[in-house]
Amino acid sequence: MDENLKERWNKLILKLSEDFSENEIIDMQSIIFLIGVQELGDVKANFSKNKKLDLMHIAVCKLLCDYGYYTFDYIDNDGWPHYKLIEKLPNLKPGEQTILMKEAIVNYFLKINYIN
Repeated sequence: MDENLKERWNKLILKLSEDFSENEIIDMQSIIFLIGVQELGDVKANFSKNKKLDLMHIAVCKLLCDYGYYTFDYIDNDGWPHYKLIEKLPNLKPGEQTILMKEAIVNYFLKINYIN
């Protein structure tokens, strides 16, 4: 991971932890969940386990749109966004997957002006 990404990732983690977590450092899964909630636009206090997984799926699809793997397809009658797979994800080593997701997450929060 290059130094610029590392610096932005650490800055993002600290800001999200301050804003959303009580005395804990937020992890990547929690960030992905937050992105899913943001994309759904429906902030509920309680989501079922399956809905939480659906929210994380929405987030991953949204994050990987910029890389050409998914494209937004439609919003269903319940207001849930759906994405279409455009290109199969490459086989990445776990460390490479982590870097890709960190980069995509940082870019997402840069786009919405949460960080600079």
